[in-house]
Amino acid sequence: MIRRRTMLGAALALPAVAAQAQAPWPSRAIRLVVPFGVGGTADIFTRLVGQRLQENLGQAVVVENRTGAAGTIGTDHVAKSPPDGYSWIVCTNTQTANETLMPGRSYDLLRDFAPAASLNIMHHAVVVHPSLAVNSIAELIAFARANPGRLDFGSPGIGSGHHLAAEVFKAQAGIEMQHVPFRSSDQVRTAVVAGQVPLCFDPIPSMLETIRTGRVRCIGTTGPRPNPVLPGVGTVAQVLPGYEQSVWVGLLAPARTPPAILERMQAEVGRILADPAIQDQQARTGAQVMPMGVAEFAAFVRRDVEQHREWIRAARIEPV
Repeated sequence: MIRRRTMLGAALALPAVAAQAQAPWPSRAIRLVVPFGVGGTADIFTRLVGQRLQENLGQAVVVENRTGAAGTIGTDHVAKSPPDGYSWIVCTNTQTANETLMPGRSYDLLRDFAPAASLNIMHHAVVVHPSLAVNSIAELIAFARANPGRLDFGSPGIGSGHHLAAEVFKAQAGIEMQHVPFRSSDQVRTAVVAGQVPLCFDPIPSMLETIRTGRVRCIGTTGPRPNPVLPGVGTVAQVLPGYEQSVWVGLLAPARTPPAILERMQAEVGRILADPAIQDQQARTGAQVMPMGVAEFAAFVRRDVEQHREWIRAARIEPV
């Protein structure tokens, strides 16, 4: 009798299980976890995309900031979340750098995540406090060579895109600069404006207004060509051929998330990035949208992990 009841209960439960497995996605709120602070470049554009996703999908999209340990706390949290399409990590090249710089982390980016949708890309502005008597990249290199070890630069921590942009610059220019790490990019900008550190590499959208108001001086950008929002400012590559550094942002899901959900998220993000209003908004800040298919973005992330491994080893940055 007990066995019959057990079998009957299991049989009655099967339709409910099947219905749950076939429930359309999304059927409840989606979390976009930003492992960096509120107001940073990744956070700002994620919130804009999240608002559009909410409108298009008809479900709440919550942006949640889980900061700390160079982005590994929030990333680890999502790695351990169910692979059901309701938890996504906002990924940047800080996380691809962490694959080399932080060997003690509890997750593996390529093993434990499934890339779905790239969002945008932005290059850095190389900015100095007005008291530093340099007006170009060539003059900065000359100053550093004439004053070895006396030039400091700030960044929001080891392995951040800001930090690596400066370290690769150092290596290619053959100069010495001292790294001064801060807890956040906001603190770096405040320190440069105050003259506490004379130099930083910072994404153009974050620094644009500060440059325009004259509180810092932009002496170069890190893209392959000059950025239209900074007329008259040349590129590092014009002095150091081949140099290019950027910050990109994308969405990754926990590994084993159904491919159909990855494709749906990519399609929805692609619709948003194709909107001329979004493209114009990004261009006005000095950034640009970066649409890719799921497979293309996955290959991009793999290449970025390897590229950062090469840069970190060439710059002789020790793992932490």
